Amino acid sequence: MSSQLINFSHLSDLSFSLLLIAHQVPLTEAVEPVDFEEYLITHPPIVESGPLRDLIEFPPDDIEVIYTPRECRTVVQAVPEEGDTDPHVRDCVRSYTEDWAVDDMKRRSMSIDDTPRGSWACSIFDLKNSLPDALLPHLLDRAPNEEIDRHNEEQRKANRHRELFALHPALDEEPIERHCVPEVPKEHFGQRLLVKCLSLKFEIEIEPIFASLALYDVKEKKKISENFFFDLNSEQTKSMLRPHIQTAAISTLARSAIFSITYPSQDVFLVIKLEKVLQQGDIGECAEPYMVFKESDAAKNKEKLEKLRGQSEQFCQRLGRYRMPFAWTAIHLMNIVNSAGSLERDTELEMSLSGLTFPQIVPVNIQDVFQYQEGDRLSDEDLYKFLADMRRPSSVLRRLRPITAQLKLDISPAPENPHYCLTPDLLQVKPYPDSRVRPTREILEFPARDVYVPNTTYRNLLYVNPQSLNFANRQGSARNITVKVQFMNGEDPNNAMPVIFGKSSCADFAKEAYTAVVYHNRSPDFHDEVKIKLPASLSDHHHILFTFYHVSCQQKQNTPLETPVGYTWIPMLQNGRLRTGHFCLPVSLEKPPQSYSVLSPDDQYLDKFFALVHALDEHMFPVRIGDMRIMENNLEAELKSSIAALNSSQLEPVVRFLHLLLDKLVLLVVRPPVIAGQIVNLGQASFEVMASIVNRLHKYLDTSQDMHGRNGLLSSYIHYVFRLPSNDPNSPSPGPGGLGGSVHYATMARSAVRPASLNLNRSRSLSNSNPDISGTPTSPDDEVRSIIGSKVRSSNRLWLNIRLKLLFHEELALQWVVSSGSVREGALQQAWFFFELMVKSIIHHLYFTERLESPRKNRFPERFMDDITALVNVCISSNQDLELVERLNTSLAFFLNDLLSVMDRGFVFTLIRAYWKQVNNPTLESLRLDFLRIVCSHEHYVTLNLPCSLLTPPASPSPSVSSSSGFSTHVQDQKIANMFELSVPFREQHYLAGLVLSELSHACYIYEDCEGGRKVVSVVHNLLSSHDSDPRYADPEVKARVAMLYLPLIGIVMETLPQLHDFTAMGGSGEEAEGEGNSLINQTVAMAIAGTSTPRQHGSFSAESSRSLLICLLWVLKNADELVLQKWFTDLSVSQLNRLLDLLYLCVSCFEYKVTSIKSKDMKAKLEEAILGSIGARQEMVRRSRGQLGRVTWFLENLRWRKDMTHWRQNSEKMDKTRAELEHEALIDGNLATEANIIILDTLEIIVQTVSVTESKESILGGVLKVLLHSMACNQSALYLQHCFATQRALVSKFPELLFEEETEQCADLCLRLLRSCSSSISTIRAHASASLYLLMRQNFEIGNNFARVKMQVTMSLSSLVGTSQNFNEEFLRRSLKTILTYAEEDLELRETTFPDQVQDLVFNLHMILSDTVKMKEHQEDPEMLIDLMYRIAKGYQTSPDLRLTWLQNMAGKHSERNNHAEAAQCLVHSAALVAEYLSMLEDRKYLPVGCVTFQNISSNVLEESAVSDDVVSPDEEGICSGKYFTEIGLVGLLEQAAASFSMAGMYEAVNEVYKVLIPIHEANRDAKKLATIHGKLQEAFGKIVHQVGKRMFGTYFRVGFYGSKFGDLDEQEFVYKEPAITKLAEISHRLEGFYGERFGEDQVEVIKDSNPVDKCKLDPNKAFVQITYVEPYFDTYEMKDRITYFDKNYNLRRFVYCTPFTLDGRAHGDLHEQFKRKTILTTSHAFPYIKTRINIIHKEEIISTPIEVAIEDMQKKTQELAFATHQDPADAKMLQMVLQGSVGTTVNQGPLEVAQVFLSEIPSDPKLYRHHNKLRLCFKDFTKRCEDALRKNKSLIGPDQKEYQRELERNYHRLKEALQPLINRKIPQLYKPVLQVNSHRDSFSRMSLRKLDI
Repeated sequence: MSSQLINFSHLSDLSFSLLLIAHQVPLTEAVEPVDFEEYLITHPPIVESGPLRDLIEFPPDDIEVIYTPRECRTVVQAVPEEGDTDPHVRDCVRSYTEDWAVDDMKRRSMSIDDTPRGSWACSIFDLKNSLPDALLPHLLDRAPNEEIDRHNEEQRKANRHRELFALHPALDEEPIERHCVPEVPKEHFGQRLLVKCLSLKFEIEIEPIFASLALYDVKEKKKISENFFFDLNSEQTKSMLRPHIQTAAISTLARSAIFSITYPSQDVFLVIKLEKVLQQGDIGECAEPYMVFKESDAAKNKEKLEKLRGQSEQFCQRLGRYRMPFAWTAIHLMNIVNSAGSLERDTELEMSLSGLTFPQIVPVNIQDVFQYQEGDRLSDEDLYKFLADMRRPSSVLRRLRPITAQLKLDISPAPENPHYCLTPDLLQVKPYPDSRVRPTREILEFPARDVYVPNTTYRNLLYVNPQSLNFANRQGSARNITVKVQFMNGEDPNNAMPVIFGKSSCADFAKEAYTAVVYHNRSPDFHDEVKIKLPASLSDHHHILFTFYHVSCQQKQNTPLETPVGYTWIPMLQNGRLRTGHFCLPVSLEKPPQSYSVLSPDDQYLDKFFALVHALDEHMFPVRIGDMRIMENNLEAELKSSIAALNSSQLEPVVRFLHLLLDKLVLLVVRPPVIAGQIVNLGQASFEVMASIVNRLHKYLDTSQDMHGRNGLLSSYIHYVFRLPSNDPNSPSPGPGGLGGSVHYATMARSAVRPASLNLNRSRSLSNSNPDISGTPTSPDDEVRSIIGSKVRSSNRLWLNIRLKLLFHEELALQWVVSSGSVREGALQQAWFFFELMVKSIIHHLYFTERLESPRKNRFPERFMDDITALVNVCISSNQDLELVERLNTSLAFFLNDLLSVMDRGFVFTLIRAYWKQVNNPTLESLRLDFLRIVCSHEHYVTLNLPCSLLTPPASPSPSVSSSSGFSTHVQDQKIANMFELSVPFREQHYLAGLVLSELSHACYIYEDCEGGRKVVSVVHNLLSSHDSDPRYADPEVKARVAMLYLPLIGIVMETLPQLHDFTAMGGSGEEAEGEGNSLINQTVAMAIAGTSTPRQHGSFSAESSRSLLICLLWVLKNADELVLQKWFTDLSVSQLNRLLDLLYLCVSCFEYKVTSIKSKDMKAKLEEAILGSIGARQEMVRRSRGQLGRVTWFLENLRWRKDMTHWRQNSEKMDKTRAELEHEALIDGNLATEANIIILDTLEIIVQTVSVTESKESILGGVLKVLLHSMACNQSALYLQHCFATQRALVSKFPELLFEEETEQCADLCLRLLRSCSSSISTIRAHASASLYLLMRQNFEIGNNFARVKMQVTMSLSSLVGTSQNFNEEFLRRSLKTILTYAEEDLELRETTFPDQVQDLVFNLHMILSDTVKMKEHQEDPEMLIDLMYRIAKGYQTSPDLRLTWLQNMAGKHSERNNHAEAAQCLVHSAALVAEYLSMLEDRKYLPVGCVTFQNISSNVLEESAVSDDVVSPDEEGICSGKYFTEIGLVGLLEQAAASFSMAGMYEAVNEVYKVLIPIHEANRDAKKLATIHGKLQEAFGKIVHQVGKRMFGTYFRVGFYGSKFGDLDEQEFVYKEPAITKLAEISHRLEGFYGERFGEDQVEVIKDSNPVDKCKLDPNKAFVQITYVEPYFDTYEMKDRITYFDKNYNLRRFVYCTPFTLDGRAHGDLHEQFKRKTILTTSHAFPYIKTRINIIHKEEIISTPIEVAIEDMQKKTQELAFATHQDPADAKMLQMVLQGSVGTTVNQGPLEVAQVFLSEIPSDPKLYRHHNKLRLCFKDFTKRCEDALRKNKSLIGPDQKEYQRELERNYHRLKEALQPLINRKIPQLYKPVLQVNSHRDSFSRMSLRKLDI
């Protein structure tokens, strides 16, 4: 903005209000617009020329009428050869040949789509060329802050993207609403097929054969093309016809043809018919040789063939002029093209039903399929039957004898512009390079159904198809009958006209044509087609003469070759109309007498209308129409009724003659004719019929409508054909020559003898075609007659204009306004048509009368303006059905848009205001926005908003720009306020922009994200997008002017902030996704935006709408004048500035660069390489994709992506895009992210400059820092980060206390961001980050000679970084640490202080942590080892609670990734316990947990978090426990996350324990909402416990031992591994073997298969051995009292057991009496679940069971199984029977009976075994009892079919019981003696067991 326009010297404080409260006019209403034309006159611009000057007024050459030559397909125009005497033919020819009249609105054609979308280039980085990081020059120099700011700004402003929207993918809608240019009217073609006839070969060649091709539609039973005649005879064969050969015209030598199919279907056949020269004998006889002889036998049958050839030659000599039918075949096009619409594989053609598309030409060979023609089955009806039979194999065709032949055709799609092509009229089609080349014929289509396309070329052809003849009852010898067809121009034989098209190898035209002869048939059917070129003018003499001949086939003496046997004829005209259709004619034996009649369209109503109009034109009376004679005196009535009757005409002819018909109707409106001295007013009648025709076309041809519902035929008529009639009645249309600057539209329009008394006032001249409305008793006719008196009598060819300037647009508006009822409704239905006609008429009128230069206020009479106003009101108040209202709304909007180009713009604004008043209703919101979008799409929209006007209070007149430097400060203050608010002055002068922004403001408050909200956002987005790409506004000063129109947008979006979509919650940013996101402790970003004036709510705008709104905001911030913004920021309150900062924070998240996902790793790698890879290929791709050589090539150098921050998102819909498209999108997104962030950075700098002098700067600067840090956390390009770090350094330099005293948490964040960037793979990012980090330490040191805070924050950041980042690279970080050291060494100022040493200590410490974590990197793929290392590092930080917490969170994140939710929950519980320990030291709150003791119910392991050692830090020390989790909110967050993880793990009992800690906290805070949530979750948890009884699975445990030096630290270590539930031994074995096999080599790893103790000496020292054993939790008997539920038995587990069977001689298994068992009990260091999934074994104990003890255990187990199966509820019969079968079945080896026999048959000799013997005996007793119970239960469950099975079981049971009876009744007497010392054997069981303890 130039300084002369606004003077900022003296600006008083303004109270800011985002929405002006004291509006005089509510936002929902439209204000009164300024008088636009008046304003421009009173405010002459001070700028002489240049881009700013162009903003002020429309360019002078804005509108032109251009005559574009009509493109002609053919080399010469298709016009009648003879003079165009017939007026209708003359009109048609004119209509088909005159140039198009097109209005050229110069700048309307410019739309955003024509503007290149920028050339996208992105930053690429080639690691091979990476150098050590260079130090930033002058970093350590002490420069003034102002200089640093200026340097930074210069750097930011350099090489910027000019167009922000070019980087933002367009929304679904077109950015600018324009009418699409209709298609140029042209000749109709369907799908075009090129058929080439290559060869036709029979088994024998003895005579010439003639062929024809045509298309038939079986379903419609219609021939759908004319015939294409060709022959493939050799010159030698042709010579047989020598006497009959004429010189062949080249057009008749064609062998290829182009067929057109408008309605492709499965029923289309290509039929080939063959004829030969007539010979004696019927068709069957003549075809016999072709079926008998074979080519292979030619030598054998040589003589016979010679004889046949001789006969043929004779027939050719004598009968060469006649043909006979011979054979036919047909090709079903759908056999070439399969029914699915693509070509069958084997033919490699491709053709679809809707569009025939063949990729290549493939010959179609047809063999053995010709059927000879049966003489009595030649009719079309027979043919359709045959064709139908061809589609389904039937006996009919099988009966026909085939003629062996080979026909080769090429069928392919016709090329776009084939060379050497002839139209059906034999005109050459361009290009036609050489007339001597054999041509291709275009074959005329006879469409199966009507085709609605206007005629655009002259074609006048007649097809005659003789069908059948009946001479059966005729006397005489007429047997071989041919019909000679002639087109006669009189009765004399010489009057035959040469207009019959030739067939093949003959002349172009002949005077006669003969039909083929069917031998000896008195009632033949014909299949011939005679094509006639009709003369342009037909007379009564023209007729078609048919002469019937009998042809004598045998040569007899005195017998003529042909004998006439009859005549008939058809007169061409009947009642003046051409005769077409089916005729059944009598045949006379005598020569005919005379009779006959003229061309017009084949529709009586159109006929009559055109005839009457021509009669008027020519003034020839009486008019003959058919058998009527119309005299002049009844012409008026006939004309009116004829106009009305046009409604009844058929649609197809109306469409064919549409252009002519509409032209004539326009003519009648503009030039009312004088008939018999009376002026006849036909305006109303013409208007009514126009409305009717337009509606009919719309209704029946709805497929040809564009997106705005405009019928294509009508819109192309308006666009190309319509023009104003010229002043000469004899020249119906003004060509380019006839429309000069001085055109007179009516004969008297500018007459010098204009009578003074002809003063027709408004009431009288209301309508020249509706006398009823006239306000005077005399009709206009009378009045005019009385005025011009004798003139009428003297001239009977007067055309008059009642208003003296009767202009079409004025008359049209008038007719519309005065119309009523159905006519008005009809016109409103298709308002667009009349509106566009009106606009084109206006433009032609202004252009040709040279009024485009005249002032707009003087261009039109007032009455016309009144009519327009009335018309607009009619449209607005129309309350029809919704669809019509929407269409009308769109039409009106386009109309007003057009009027803005030609009328008084202030007047059009008042029309818009009138519209606004009418539709100011929330329900009509959508209509209003559609209207607004279209009106605002005007090509001079910016100019219409007076962008250079200065806003002033409404009271004073607006000062001109020239006086701006002197106006008062009050006006300036008012201006700044008005510029940013939707004040009345703003809305008056920036009228359209005011409406748009008012709608936006309204939508933001009322509608939010309903349809209205989305629409208005898209209107604003599209407007700004079009300004952005418009070359007229490329100049920055001009763009600032345009941006001024949208300054209130900033305030509106600030107010809307709570409703916008919360992009920050999407977890998208690179760092947050990796870090906090994975730690499961991500608090809502609402907390991150601390200090906001409004809490974030759940967005009510969708992401898409919010994104559009934010990019609009950024565009305004980018292009607005910085001084204006700065002044406005000064006036904002702290809360409003904070709101603006929140908005910028949201923008950072919204435009963060997100790489879309590619599922395949290969593709991902390729795309990553594309974004980060070599430069050359990228540029090439960019150039190819946009066809533009990089306008922004510098971007290639600067914009490098931080590879370490790129993350890939799963998004399935992206998968179908090509790699190039994905790369391209990535480039655009990258550029957008960079540009958006630099705009945000620019704005932050303006805010900093604004507030640095104010008192409230601290809170604002904190917000600025927050936005900066957030942008660093997101994925950013190197280019942006350089600017960002520069701004951050300047900020810290200006306000050091901000970071180190105020915003301490932000200091921690900054350290983390900088450290992350220090590990970047891109050297420039590392260089800037290292510099920033070094300066941060230096500034911290300078404040207090110590930089403890930064030290601690950096250390914590590093541990956080290395623990979480996936692609963290320690090598790059080492390089950055080295750079920091180098800075410290080179910093001369601080060399004498302790600073360099402190830096060195810190760097070495960081280096050590780094090395520790390298080990973690090595074990990245070994989850257990990785967690162990993290565990070890966390343990090392036991004294540093912040860091331990960080590592516990890292572990939780890793566990969550692997779905180890129980372990993740434990990590969170430990974290919470740690926080509780330190919180209890800090503050004494009863409701908070007292430390980790509180948590021991959740896990017994948690006590290790106790802070009891000597070196525990004090939590109130600076920088200790300062993280956000060491707060009550942090603790609650951790516990909530823990509960969620337990819930995911299915450990609902633990959820309850966690909530027991949480509930007191919420109770103390009286937080009912949280309590309600918790109790809801508890209900859910307990509900799941109830529902999942018997279905819960927690984990499977294995003992894993590692043996071998290859394992390093792990050698001889034993662990218990916790694996997911239902993990089989084979699975874990396979996993570990595979993992270590990959690491050491497959042949180096062995799994020990047994669970016996391992003797290491016996193992191969060079190999690695793993022993894996399945273990189960082990509980002592006393423990079982407390461990009741499944959860109890699977939680807090420290002891596990596994059993190993063995015998004393070393075998694993033996007989019952020698089978021992070893039980091994393992104890782990911690209880499961723990914060890791494998725990060391610290204690091992073995128990050996003797054989009898093993037997007791087995029997107890069996008994338990029986009991369980018996008492199961609900009962399970199958399970019960299985257990019973195993217990009492006869075939059970080592079954119960055998056990009893081995151990109970004898009383043991060893008294120590007495008790075991007795215990086993009692077990058996119990067992038999259980068996009996089970049998009884089974009996109650079985059906009748299982009774026998039950009996069998019972028999077995009784046998078993009998066998066991003696054994279990035998008691050991010694055990039943009374023993005094009862206690002595109490523990004999345990004492007798052999125990071995391993400690």
